[in-house]
Amino acid sequence: MSRDIFLVDGARTPFLKARGKPGPFTPVDLAVQCGRPLLARLPLTAEMIDLVILGCVNVIADEMNPARVAALRLGLGEDQVAFTVQINCGSGMQSIDTACRYIREGRHELVLAGGTEALSHAPVVLREEAVEWYAEMARAENQVERAKHVRDLRPDFFQPVIGLERGLTDPITELNMGQTAEVLAHRFGIDRKTADAYAMDSHHRLARAQDEGWLKGEIEPMFSRDGEAYDRDDGVRPDNDMDSLAKLKPAFEKPYGKVTPGNSSQVTDGASWVVVASGEAVERHGLTPIARIVDSEWAALDPSVMGLAPVLAAAPIARRQGLGVEDIDLWEINEAFAAQVLACRAAWQDAEFCRAVLGLDDAFGEIDRGRLNVDGGAIALGHPVGTSGNRIVLHLVNALRRLGKRRGIATECIGGGQGGAMLLEVV
Repeated sequence: MSRDIFLVDGARTPFLKARGKPGPFTPVDLAVQCGRPLLARLPLTAEMIDLVILGCVNVIADEMNPARVAALRLGLGEDQVAFTVQINCGSGMQSIDTACRYIREGRHELVLAGGTEALSHAPVVLREEAVEWYAEMARAENQVERAKHVRDLRPDFFQPVIGLERGLTDPITELNMGQTAEVLAHRFGIDRKTADAYAMDSHHRLARAQDEGWLKGEIEPMFSRDGEAYDRDDGVRPDNDMDSLAKLKPAFEKPYGKVTPGNSSQVTDGASWVVVASGEAVERHGLTPIARIVDSEWAALDPSVMGLAPVLAAAPIARRQGLGVEDIDLWEINEAFAAQVLACRAAWQDAEFCRAVLGLDDAFGEIDRGRLNVDGGAIALGHPVGTSGNRIVLHLVNALRRLGKRRGIATECIGGGQGGAMLLEVV
């Protein structure tokens, strides 16, 4: 990048597990709840922010272009340009990357970039046959025609279709995301016990981070309209153990699959924001940056193995920057599925794969588990799709600073066969 681009600050909400009904917050509610305290603690006025970009996948009907709605509710002014980006699981990182590109081109200096998602508010939709029946009923010209049309009404027209289930199924391969993780488990020999062990560790790491207070500077509490307070990620199971995980049945490939609800990411609501600034803006406004955004990359591959995309996205960054696996102090790989993360680790160690797919001379190397998702990940805290890419960037920087480390890569797989990665260095 020709200009230095900095991450100045960031905040996120607690991640709230979806529990079978709409949660207390819409996508914009979530974005506003963590955006207000973030902006309040920075020496910035609304006029100083050039642009607002927000990732969101499941936009609800009452909040079209949630970036603009959130910007107005945050008091950023009627003249504030704000737009929403959507690249499935990478949307929250896409907002940061888009901000970087505007700043690098000199078009903007200070951008509020985030991600938000309320998966508990994902729509329930009608079957296509039911939609056609309602349309024909609406076109009926008189009561007699309507009465005749009623005879075609079927009970299953009233059986709803969960929009989230359809959204998590790839329309090209007709595989749902869990099935793509099963493909990777088979390809790289990831067994059920190993996947469960990874999932258990994710919960234990997040529970420790909560107990130690390591997330307090990252999470802003939320308050619902009825006065209830939310200040912790509530999907974590501190007592998670191998025996309880072993009792869960495969969710996508019965009866012998490796992917279960226990070693998959959780359906969750949450939001995250970061402030991205040029070096000139940092100096002009007296800001104290927390990291420099060094490089980023997007990659695409066969949707049936979408979980391998972090490998493809991170490799060009390492090549451009002349970095080996030992040069990356910390990694954040969004935990869509335990098998998927483990497959990425295995692929980086597979010399044949690295030569054939990544164009390397040999294996990239083994990512030390002690450097990967050090405070747990989406298996323990959830995966609000439009938010996760933003959260992992923010948390990577916070973890680097806490541990006295310098350099890290955040990366995620993206439904549909894509992936994104970002390299950051602590200032």
